[in-house]
Amino acid sequence: MSWPDPSPRTRELIRQAAEAAVQSQEQWVEAVHEATLSAPSTAAIAADPALAEALRRANFDNLFAWASANVRAPGEPVPANTSTVQLDVARDLVRRGLDAVGLDAYRTGQNVAWESWMRICFGLTRDSDELEELLQVSAASISAFVDETIEAVTERMAAERDELTRGSQAERRDMVALVLEGAPVSLTRAESVLAHPLDGDHTAAVVWTTDPESDLGRLERAAETVMRACGARQRLTVLAAAGTLWVWLPVATEPDRDQLVAALRRTPEVRVALGGPARGVEGFRRSHHDAVEARRLVARLGTADQLVAFADVQLATLVTRDEARAAEYVAQVLGELADAPDELHETVRVYLAELGNASAAAARLFTHRNTVLRRLARVDELLPRPLAEDPLRVWVALEVLRWQVRG
Repeated sequence: MSWPDPSPRTRELIRQAAEAAVQSQEQWVEAVHEATLSAPSTAAIAADPALAEALRRANFDNLFAWASANVRAPGEPVPANTSTVQLDVARDLVRRGLDAVGLDAYRTGQNVAWESWMRICFGLTRDSDELEELLQVSAASISAFVDETIEAVTERMAAERDELTRGSQAERRDMVALVLEGAPVSLTRAESVLAHPLDGDHTAAVVWTTDPESDLGRLERAAETVMRACGARQRLTVLAAAGTLWVWLPVATEPDRDQLVAALRRTPEVRVALGGPARGVEGFRRSHHDAVEARRLVARLGTADQLVAFADVQLATLVTRDEARAAEYVAQVLGELADAPDELHETVRVYLAELGNASAAAARLFTHRNTVLRRLARVDELLPRPLAEDPLRVWVALEVLRWQVRG
C-alpha cells in the first residue's frame, strides 16, 4: 500500500507523542499485559508464570520498538519486530500448543495500545485537522507494524512447529504431556520414550531464570546441581519454555539445602522450585504439580529466594490465592506486629513451633530464654489479641507475611 506523507506538523506531533509513550512505557505495558491475559482465550498463558512473563516481555518489546522508531523517524514506516524476545515467545507458545492464542494476544494488545496512544494525541492538540491527520497516520503505522510483526512471528512458529515434529526432545515433551494429563499410555511405552522409571520414587523441580538473556547451559548446570544435592545419578529434563526446565529425579530424598543454596548463588538469576517426594505415576504428576504451584507463588509474590520447596510454601499457596484477602487477613490478625522487626516474627514462629517452650525456642534462636520472653511480651503489645489467645491464626498470618516480605 502507498504510505502517507505526513506534514511537518504531524511528524512533530508524532515525535512528541512517541517520546511521551517511551517515558510512560511501563504504564502502557501493564495495561496491555492485563488485557491480553484477562481474556478467556489466554487463560492457559495466564496460568503459566513462565509464559505470562515471556508475553509481558514481548508486549514491552513491541511497544518500545514502535515508539522509539517514531522518536527517531516520526511518521515513517516501522519494520517488523523480529527481536530475540519475539522469536523466543513464538517458540514457547508453539511448544505448549498455544500459537493461535498467542497471535490473538497481539491483536488484543494492539487495541489497548491504540487507546493509550489516542489519549496522548488528544493531550497534544485539540485542532480537528491536526488530530485527523495525526490519528490517520498513527493508525496506518500501528496496523502495518503489528501485521508485519505477526507475519514474522507466524513464520517463526511454522519453523518451530516443523522442528518439533522431529527429534527425541519433541517426543519426550509430548510423552510428558500425556503422562501429566493422565492419558491412557502404557507404562512400558512411556518409560521407553522418557528413558526414565515411572513406577518408583520421584522428586520434581522447576528450574528457571529471571534473565531473558541467560543461556540454556546455565539452567542445565543448575538442574545438574539439584540432581547432585538430592543424591540422584540421573534426571529427566524437558525444556518447557525458553527460560524454564522441568526436571524429575528418581529419588525421594530431601536435598542438602545449604549445599544447594550455596551452589545456586553462583548463578543469581536462576531459581529452583521443588516438589515433594512421591511415588509411582501419580507421584510423577503430583510432585511436578507441587513444584509448579511453588513456582506460581514465587511469580505472584515476587519472592527473591533462589530455592523454594513446596513443603515450605504449601500453606501460603492456599491462603494467598486471593492476594487482597490475604493482605486483609494479615493486617487484621497481626495488627502492628506486621510492621515489627523480623526478629520478633522469627521468635514467634520458633516459639510456636516449639509448642510454647521458651527454653527450646531460645536454643534454636541461639539466644537467652529471657530475651525470648522479652520479645514475646513486646509481641503481645503489638498484637490485637494476646498470642496465647490466638496462636494458630497468628502463625498462619506470619507464614503468609514471611513470603510476602521476601518479595
